[in-house]
Amino acid sequence: MSQNSKKRLILIGAGSRGKCYTDRTLARSDYFELVAVAEPIEERREYIKKLHGIDDSLCFDTWEPLLAMPKMADVAIIATMDRDHVAPALAAIEKGYNLLLEKPAGATPEECRRIQRAAEERGVFVLVCHVLRYTKFFRALKDIIKSGEIGRVLSIQHSEPVGVVHQSHSFVRGNWRDSNETTPMIVQKTCHDMDILAWLVDKKCKRVSSFGTLTYFTEENAPKDAPERCTDGCPHSEECPFYSKKLYLDDKDNYWFRSTCTKLAAPTDEDIIRSITTTDYGRCVYKCKNNVVDHQVVNLEFEDGILATFSMSAFDEGGRRIKIGGTKGVIEGMLTNPIIRVHHFLDKSDREIDLDAQGADNINGGHGGGDDGIVDALRDVLEGIPNFSVCDIAESCDNHLIAFAAEESRVTGKIVDLEEYSSRF
Repeated sequence: MSQNSKKRLILIGAGSRGKCYTDRTLARSDYFELVAVAEPIEERREYIKKLHGIDDSLCFDTWEPLLAMPKMADVAIIATMDRDHVAPALAAIEKGYNLLLEKPAGATPEECRRIQRAAEERGVFVLVCHVLRYTKFFRALKDIIKSGEIGRVLSIQHSEPVGVVHQSHSFVRGNWRDSNETTPMIVQKTCHDMDILAWLVDKKCKRVSSFGTLTYFTEENAPKDAPERCTDGCPHSEECPFYSKKLYLDDKDNYWFRSTCTKLAAPTDEDIIRSITTTDYGRCVYKCKNNVVDHQVVNLEFEDGILATFSMSAFDEGGRRIKIGGTKGVIEGMLTNPIIRVHHFLDKSDREIDLDAQGADNINGGHGGGDDGIVDALRDVLEGIPNFSVCDIAESCDNHLIAFAAEESRVTGKIVDLEEYSSRF
């Protein structure tokens, strides 16, 4: 493909997710070209500029001047913080850009629907980053269900074991610790789990109930002699799994933690020390003023009598797990394990599918290969190639509303009827 025929991209938000997607477009540089970036943190902006060879005149510290210019690309990648999605998304749609939009699409049901209506009116597509749809693992599950091997699906048990350290990093100390500033955890962390359940069964969700609380990461659970900050000489540093020096400074291999806590693309140890001594990433996890849940369950009733349970918990080692029950058999698997097991009721036999043996991407990398998968799906959409994982913005918004409804149920203690709930928006 010649330089002039490449699909051009602009990036709004060059944090960890923006970098993730543009790293993958760079690996496909025969097809994609990033031509502009808007990012308020200079070091991040400069990193993207140099990596992609972007001209100085197309590097901005805010998105407004970029989207005030004539349309210059095929796709706008929007990877800002949750509550900063809607304004650049609407402005980019108005200019005629297609979007690769980080989840959640919007911070409220109203914002999601506004983006949907704008895209439909303007005739552009919005590919929301429901990355689980694009993993070899969940695509294999979908294929098995469609084949009829386990008969009619009637029940699903699905879990997202967040892991205590991940919870402490992202939802206690980190960007998503306060739902008033971002979104509720069931929306931020697991709107794509709600999406994957609806996608697997291919039915509308009818009713939702949910329970969840913030129980452990609270001040009353802090040791009595724990200081405000880990670096203030905490006497529990040796036995504490959340000790900030150990997580951010000593572990040189955890690029995600090091880059996120400093908000830098290439942090030094000096940057890490500055962060853990001055920001919430060095604060005692029991004293962080966080308000999002650390465990939650959701019950979902779909059409045709299909029931699903979803559990999200910090108190596990991590790695999504799922068990799908049909009238003829059961599928069972874990996203971080390449083996899927299918059990058949008739003869009590088991069939194993080894995704690694089929040439699957490393099951542990980039959301089980979903980060690469969605960039490949973006290419399919641009080329008009069918991809059964891709959904339009209307379907994405419907499935976002399952997560928002679950949060309403958790807060009010009531069962939420999805048809009535959706009609409000």
